[in-house]
Amino acid sequence: MGFGLVVRFITHDATAARAFDQLAAAALEEIRAKEPGTLLYVIHTVPGEPHVRVFYELYADRAAFEEHERQPHVRRFLAERAQHLESFEVTFLDETSGKGTTP
Repeated sequence: MGFGLVVRFITHDATAARAFDQLAAAALEEIRAKEPGTLLYVIHTVPGEPHVRVFYELYADRAAFEEHERQPHVRRFLAERAQHLESFEVTFLDETSGKGTTP
């Protein structure tokens, strides 16, 4: 079964949100190209909350997530994101059932 997480980021202001979005987009480009174990990596905005971003991430398993965390593009994102953020909250998820994933 898959391993996932949801992260809610709150940026300082509109300028920080734009910079955060650019940083996230650069990481996402590499994730798409180089991470077969990352099944979904979706970045959301929240209507009515312009400084909030929500990431939904689904990995083939915990090992795929750990490999994701070791990637240079992810390490860069993790190192540079703090300067743009007021706060963030991570919720880890263990898949029990669903559609579009391996049973």
